[in-house]
Amino acid sequence: MSNFKAKIYVTLKPSILDPQGRTVERALSHLGQQASGVRVGKYIELNMEGERAEVESRVQEMATTVLSNPVMEDVRWELAELEVAGA
Repeated sequence: MSNFKAKIYVTLKPSILDPQGRTVERALSHLGQQASGVRVGKYIELNMEGERAEVESRVQEMATTVLSNPVMEDVRWELAELEVAGA
């Protein structure tokens, strides 16, 4: 059994308007910073334990059913095995 860190990235689909991104873009402009096409998403980290295949399956299920809305959002994830301290 291994320990893993899952990094999950959730972003709005390109066809979905992003009012939060527009607000950030305007705020940056007011600060004298020029940026365009700003999109705001979510980043989620989870520590999980188990066999890699089982953990990957659990991460996929959580990411696509609970942590994102598949109608409006795209989701991707990375899974990295954590090193055990003192090993």
